[in-house]
Amino acid sequence: MYGYWNKFIDVDLTTSRVKVVSFDEDILKKFIGGRGLGVWVLWRELGKVWEVIDPLGPENLLLVLTGPLTGFYPGAKVCVTGKSPQSNGVVGSTLSTELAIELRTAGYDGIIIRGSADKPTYLLIVNDRVELRDAKDIWGLGSRETINYIMNKIYPEIRKDLGPCNVPGYIYVGPAGERLVRTAAVMSKLTHAAGYGGYGAVMGSKKLKAIIVKGTGPLPEVANKDELVIKLKELWRTLSRRSGLKEWGTTPGIYNVGYETSSEPIKNWREEWHDRKELMISNFECGVWIKKFWSDFGCPTACMKLSKVIKDGKVFITDGPDYEMGAYLGTNLGVFDVKGLTYLSALADELGLDGINTGNVMGFVAELFEKGILSKDDLGFELRWGDVDAFAKLMEMITFREGIGDLLAEGTYRAALKLSKAKGVDVTKYAVHVKGIAVGAHGVRSGSDYPRSFSYATSVQGGDHTSIASIPIEEGELRDIFYDSAIVCMFNFIDFNKLIEFYNVVTGAGLTPDRWFKELGLRILHLQRALLLISGPDIYWDPRIHDDNPERFYEPLPTGPCLGKSLSRDEVRECVRKYYELVGYDEFGIPKSDVLKSLGLDDVDEKLNDVRARVKSSQVN
Repeated sequence: MYGYWNKFIDVDLTTSRVKVVSFDEDILKKFIGGRGLGVWVLWRELGKVWEVIDPLGPENLLLVLTGPLTGFYPGAKVCVTGKSPQSNGVVGSTLSTELAIELRTAGYDGIIIRGSADKPTYLLIVNDRVELRDAKDIWGLGSRETINYIMNKIYPEIRKDLGPCNVPGYIYVGPAGERLVRTAAVMSKLTHAAGYGGYGAVMGSKKLKAIIVKGTGPLPEVANKDELVIKLKELWRTLSRRSGLKEWGTTPGIYNVGYETSSEPIKNWREEWHDRKELMISNFECGVWIKKFWSDFGCPTACMKLSKVIKDGKVFITDGPDYEMGAYLGTNLGVFDVKGLTYLSALADELGLDGINTGNVMGFVAELFEKGILSKDDLGFELRWGDVDAFAKLMEMITFREGIGDLLAEGTYRAALKLSKAKGVDVTKYAVHVKGIAVGAHGVRSGSDYPRSFSYATSVQGGDHTSIASIPIEEGELRDIFYDSAIVCMFNFIDFNKLIEFYNVVTGAGLTPDRWFKELGLRILHLQRALLLISGPDIYWDPRIHDDNPERFYEPLPTGPCLGKSLSRDEVRECVRKYYELVGYDEFGIPKSDVLKSLGLDDVDEKLNDVRARVKSSQVN
């Protein structure tokens, strides 16, 4: 096919075997790449025994996949996926990184990682040379020192071999990933992260510290080069005229989402509105920004803003912070100080933590401390809202699994289950998650933000705000699946029909939007849903219980213009029922047999019989 090399590096870390594999063209047409192809690979390889696969065991796969639009559409992203140690399902977690381009120009579309190394290892790919190397010199290092090693040790070696060339692309894990913290991210550069899913822990479980790639070849051939050039020029003109993200990134949301839409997490979501003017964008621009326009490869939007803070004589560098990091490591923790939340964001980057899920678990703990359920004896110190130093200490305890940090490293939901048992009181009602994954920093109670009342409840990626369910179904998760499969950044969005045209110019596939929504997108969605429902081995999801919002979202908003607003359980349940009907699930939330068979997923239908029996036999109060 055009737009692909159809070559994937398959690495077994247990045996140090490396080979190159390809897939049938029909599979690439059906599953595209990235998230979609990843779901298919995981089903093919692990589907029959999914319920017994430990996400942090050697049997799990770690997939790093590009899509057919990688290198052609503005921006550079890869999709990292596998069995998620957060949800026990599959999450397509994307991050911006030049590794995507380097991998394609080295002649590959992705990497499949199997097994587990017996010692810390990194993977080096230079065109057709693929090597597994000892990572003892970088194991244990944080982000900055890891990057310094790559730039000062490995990059000069590559230059000596190839001659003058740009720096390689790379992804890596920090200390959190090495210690299998379930909220650990796969990192790139200083501040880019694939956070949702917990794949930093999967990478760490395989003792794989980093993947470093340098390619000097071309991109794959496209179906219509002349038309691609025309469309690319049009796209650049369109994107370059957009000023909002270019000027400010998503940082303004740290004030605006709370003040304008009453949908920002504040003190573990007890509130969602604020008018803290110290969080207005001017205070970031004048207070911490050192670089206003920062772009990854081929991206005209340049939404990244580089920030610097000095804490205890040390320099910390991070992004804007972007809205999600600023909300979860700022307002969610009662931190309304620009430099304070920027420092916590930078610390999360340095340790290799996902700011959303780690901020979520820290807000959960802070509320338990406030309520007296957790004490100073439990934590080793007092944890008050807004105490930046205390939250930094807690973040480090989670990273290094020290004291109560060892429990919290399991993520909010698992920690809530264990604490409920230990304390003899149900604390799961304070855990703001969906299916083990923290809800994105966009609340649904006010009805003014983009997720709807049921968007998280029925998403196949749990609380992930980048993959939400909607009615009509064409306006939500099915589009998100295409973004994550093709792969494109949703910030470089255009009309979906034009995006499909762009895809066809590259691949020659002749895909129509109608076929995507009625066949290809649904196939990926149903396969991902099936693996989520099979789940296991430690946690299983019952749709009648877990296709729901966090308990907190049924509490009335206590402040702001939306005072008193909350969700109606009956209305949410009706929306969930309607969504089931539209997408092809039965009344229990399980994909229907006839729908699966029409999509060619007969083997998935057979596997789901166990889930159907489990759900129908269980009692729901």
